[in-house]
Amino acid sequence: MSVDFNDRMMQVRKGKNLSREELGKLIGTSGAIVGRYERGDMKPSIEIATKIAEALEVSLDYLVGSANAVVKDKKMLYRLELLEKISPEDKNTILKVMDSLLKEAQTTNISKQLE
Repeated sequence: MSVDFNDRMMQVRKGKNLSREELGKLIGTSGAIVGRYERGDMKPSIEIATKIAEALEVSLDYLVGSANAVVKDKKMLYRLELLEKISPEDKNTILKVMDSLLKEAQTTNISKQLE
């Protein structure tokens, strides 16, 4: 596990306003054990780390420091998973359309801020 695991786990837990005890219940352990994970006194097994990621609604990659983006929206995560399963040509077309829409949304937001 990356050095960041305990810090990221604690940051996400606090961001969700979950106590250690509440997270412990969600993953089938105690708040004291969650505290030991957060302090780095103990490292969770991969199975428990997966449960932690699921309970916190983040990817395991994010918790272990392999990804910097957090996808909190499960629908968005599902869409990203689907995007990985389609042909490169279709994926490229979809990404071009998304890029165009994102640029338009950014322009609209900037225009609103300038009003």
